[in-house]
Amino acid sequence: MQFSVGVEYALHCLTYFVDIPSGTTIGTKELAKFQGVSETYLSKIFTKLKKAGIVRSMPGVKGGYELAKHPSKIDFWEVISAIEGKQPFFQCTNIRQKCILSEEQEYTDPSSCAPCTINVIMLEAEERMKEYLESKTIAELHETIKTKTKDKHIKGVEWFREALGRR
Repeated sequence: MQFSVGVEYALHCLTYFVDIPSGTTIGTKELAKFQGVSETYLSKIFTKLKKAGIVRSMPGVKGGYELAKHPSKIDFWEVISAIEGKQPFFQCTNIRQKCILSEEQEYTDPSSCAPCTINVIMLEAEERMKEYLESKTIAELHETIKTKTKDKHIKGVEWFREALGRR
């Protein structure tokens, strides 16, 4: 399993919203320049984040995005789901022809077999990962980054404030 790089960009970008004064928006142009990625690419990511209710957009020359809720209410799983979709990671294709791997060992019509044991285990693993990622928030990520990369974080915040001042 591998998340797309869009998840990483989304999480990184969202942390910068925490330090921006309330009522201030950040455009994808500034975010793209700071992250060194295409504005078109980030626009697609932010469209998904907006649709999921994580950010909201403000139109106009000084428009852009702002968090739609407090950073402590935005968890990693919510961001991942917004970017990757809500399909389970493991897609059971029911390859078992005679219910060999099902929880019921007796052969019956494959369509009436008990749930595939592999699928049950994979879904349980995904649920555990989901629970963990739901416990991690943008606010927590922001605090960790701020603590571990103090000088770089401060420079990043200053960069955004200067960029926003030039709008």
